[in-house]
Formats: sequence, structure tokens, C-alpha cells
Amino acid sequence: MKPLQSLVVLLLAVALGVFGAHWLGASSLKQYGEVIFRYGGNDYSSTAPQVVLLALVTLLVLWLLWSLIASPFRAWGRYRRKQGRVRLVDGLQAYEHGHWQRAEKLLDGAAQDEEVTGVALTNAARSARARGDDTATQAYLQRLGTADATSLALLRAEQLLADDLPVDAINTLDAANLQPLPPRGLWLRSEALARAGRAHEAYGQLGALRQSKVLPTDALTTLEARLAAQALLEAADVNALAAQWETTPKTLRADPSVVSAYAARAVALDWDEPALLALEQALDQRWSDELVEVYGALPASRLATREANLARWRKVHDGSAALLLAQGRVALAQGRHEEAEVLLHEAVAAGSGAAAWEALGASMLARGETALAAQCLSNALREQRGEGSIALVRAEPALVVAPRATVEEQVMTPVPPVYDADRPRDDNGFPRVP
Repeated sequence: MKPLQSLVVLLLAVALGVFGAHWLGASSLKQYGEVIFRYGGNDYSSTAPQVVLLALVTLLVLWLLWSLIASPFRAWGRYRRKQGRVRLVDGLQAYEHGHWQRAEKLLDGAAQDEEVTGVALTNAARSARARGDDTATQAYLQRLGTADATSLALLRAEQLLADDLPVDAINTLDAANLQPLPPRGLWLRSEALARAGRAHEAYGQLGALRQSKVLPTDALTTLEARLAAQALLEAADVNALAAQWETTPKTLRADPSVVSAYAARAVALDWDEPALLALEQALDQRWSDELVEVYGALPASRLATREANLARWRKVHDGSAALLLAQGRVALAQGRHEEAEVLLHEAVAAGSGAAAWEALGASMLARGETALAAQCLSNALREQRGEGSIALVRAEPALVVAPRATVEEQVMTPVPPVYDADRPRDDNGFPRVP
């Protein structure tokens, strides 16, 4: 009890005592009833109001005495809790700053406060893990399991995901004693399911995630699009792909990543027509350079219709480099190399980059222009590295040079030696060596 409260109780007891001393002697109180106590063979009588007042004063005095006796213990408890919270705050700050050893020491001390044991041990284990002490990490995890099983499961799942073990993370979170999972547990499980190739299951948890508000709206929207795209890519056959596409919200069917995933999986399953239709509907609904590039890069199918659609879209989006690239690819697939190269050159000028250079190299290679094709592919690599492209240079035709005759074929005309009479000679008539 606080000192002010104790003082108030004391004053109240004194006031009641004074009031009672004045009131106890009044003879008129007998009309409210008389109370007789028998103790030790003796009878004691009093009025009912006097008994009530005496009991009230006694209770107040006893309460005050108990408060005074317990006050040091309560003060010690408050001091320990305050110190625990100070250590917790300092430990968390040290952890955020990367002082792992100091953070671990402070958080270990803060764990003595039962109200913050779970938080303190969780971050102490993270600190020990950050400095590479597996023994200390396991010790903290063992203590955490005793104090807070849910926090232990969340921490283990987090560490297993960091170690790229999503299946083990799912098994940890699916323990019966953890159900229902807290919001952060739902988010970790969704992430683990996605990494384990079970995005369709994670997609089914979006309702619970949305209800729990564990993620902001923008982050949840991004996660929903990512899971929807991955679920489409995981479809085992055409029927599964069609069913997953039907369950995808209409708002996501125009999302570039989702539509691209659907089209890619449909083409992989030899289901070209639905892929093209989905891309066309999405582009008519909301323009996307990413989608039109995918539309032009699909394997040869419905080339004439795609050419007409691209021409129609160009009337509205004439400056799109991705659209020019798509037109060039479709023309190339039709074997119209000259037209394709004109379009691809325009795409390069518009900033299409490596993809346009690569397609241009493929066209020139098909026409036998190997030198120019090599230059195009070199520019594609330069663009990928963030370097500028180099202008194409067509090699000059080589001059034809007549082959020289071999030594055997050459006419050898003997040259007579020139005799110098004035040159010094030896006894045998040979010129002397200087």
C-alpha cells in the first residue's frame, strides 16, 4: 500500500474511533438491538450499532497493520520488477545495436521477472545465436519452453525458416498445444507453406491473416498476389490449373505477376489458348509492359491474331518498348526477318535493352549474319551488366590476294660470283676474313 493510502486509512480509523467513543455511551442505542457475548462464563452486552462500529474499526486497524507489515516486501517486488523492465529495455536496445554479448547478459537478468520472462529469453536466444554460441542458444530455448511454449515455437519456426527448413517449421507450428496460433504464428506458417511448395494451402490462410491484422493492408495485398501466382505455378495438371484460376479473385486476374504465372503454367501444360486469352483480357483491362512482353514471347501460336492485337495496342501505347519488342518477336516467329529487325531496332532505341538485342541477334543468325549476330549477343551481355551497348559494325569484304608460289615452284636463276682481285687472300686463294 502506498504511504498516502496508509495515511488515509489511519485517519479514517481514528475518526471512527473518536466518533465511536462519543457514540458508545449513548443509552438510546439500545433501541436498535442488544448483543450479548458469553466468554469465560461471563456475559457481555452491547448494542448492535456499537458492535458494528467496533468491528469496522478493528478491520481497518488490522488492514492497516497488514499493509505496514507487507509494505517492505511489496516495495522489494516493485523494485525487482522495475529492474527487470530496465534490463529488458536496455537488453533489447543492445540487441538492436548488435551488442550481442551485452544484450544476452541484460536479457538473462530480465528473465528473472516472470512477467517478461518469455520476451527476455526469446531475445537472449537470438543474441546467443547471433554470436554463434549454439550451447547457450539451446539453454535459453530449453528455459523458454518451460516458461512460454508458444514463444518457443515461434522462435524455432523463425530460425528454421532462416535455415531454409520450411517443412520443419510447419511441423513445429502444427503442434496441438499451440492451437489456435497467434497472428504471428499464422504469418510464419503461411511463409513456410509457400517455401515448401504448398502455396495453395497458404493461400487458404489469407482470411485468417486478414482478420488478425498482423500485416498492413499493402503488405497483405502483396502477399496475396505472390501466393496466388505461386499456387498457379504449382498446378499439377490442366484441371488443377483451371480450378485454381477460378478461385483467384477477379481483382488479381489482371495483376501482372498472377496473369504471367497462369500463362506460363498453361503454356507448360500445352494449353496455349487460355494463356493467350488471359493475357489479352488483362491487357485490355489494364495495360502492363510486363504482360505485353510475355504475350510476345510465348511460343508460336495464333501469330496473326497476336500481330493484330499488338498493332491495335500500339495505337494507344506507341512509346512502349515492351510492345515494340513483342511485335518484333512475333514478326520473327513468322519469318519476316527484315520487318522484325526494324521493330527490334526501334525497341532498342526505346530502351528495351538485353531482350531486344538477343532477339535481334537470333534474327541475324537465322539470315547467316554471324558477325552481326555475335555483336548483338555481346550487346545483350553488356546491357545485363549495366554497360552501354556498342553500335553494330558490318565487316568490309576481304580483298582477294593471289597465292605466292612455293619454293619448289619458283624459278631459281644462278647468280655468278663477283671476283674482286684487290681483296686479300690466303695461300689457297680464299678471301681472308677481316
